[in-house]
Amino acid sequence: MKKSPIETILGVLVILVAFFFVRFAASKIDARPQQGYELTAVFSRSGGLESGNDVRVSGIKVGSVVGLDLTPDYTAKVTLNIREGINLPKDSTAVVASDGLMGGTFVRLEPGRSKEFLKSGDQFARVKDFRSLEDVVSEVIFLATGKDD
Repeated sequence: MKKSPIETILGVLVILVAFFFVRFAASKIDARPQQGYELTAVFSRSGGLESGNDVRVSGIKVGSVVGLDLTPDYTAKVTLNIREGINLPKDSTAVVASDGLMGGTFVRLEPGRSKEFLKSGDQFARVKDFRSLEDVVSEVIFLATGKDD
């Protein structure tokens, strides 16, 4: 069986394209382990939050969710890895938020005004649970109709 040089060249070309595609994808997903410090937050409703979801301040990614655990009182203990150099005041608030109707969930951090900062291993004292679209719509309906539950 005789192989033509065209088949060899095309094979090498396919391998090169595959290599560059994998390299491009790896650079876009930022697969490197984050260097930073860990904080925890306890939520009553985590709204589908998963390990790997973003942690944002003012819409800018400053970390990732690195762990979720169920506590003995059935709340969600979320562990966050925050990038080094991001100093959050002790009275900051952690909020489980959504990227719109079809978007995923993330943790939004709202910095407080305290002069003291959270350190590795600290827990957020102030949290706001996830509010689903159904919750918001039902509130609007009850406000509009004047009915109270």
